[in-house]
Amino acid sequence: MPLIDFVSGVLLISGTFFFIAGTIGLLRFPDVYTRLHALTKADNVGLGLLVAGLAVQAGSWVIIGKLLLVWLLILLTGASTAHLISRSARTRGIRPWQR
Repeated sequence: MPLIDFVSGVLLISGTFFFIAGTIGLLRFPDVYTRLHALTKADNVGLGLLVAGLAVQAGSWVIIGKLLLVWLLILLTGASTAHLISRSARTRGIRPWQR
């Protein structure tokens, strides 16, 4: 097994782990703010690792550029969406969870 395949596999599995962790956080955390935090952070890191794993296997710089562009666009939309959801929750009077 070549080293490139091993590195790509580790990055893809790590990215999948972060997606699963974000999903668990979405299901387990008590309020909208902590759920959004867990989901956006884990999904952004997970997608970054998946893009890195695919970029290792990519055949050209054009493909790597497209992968990075997709990742950056999803970073922007994820942050914007999380901001809009948390702002809407705040204006509706949903308070952050406290012990």
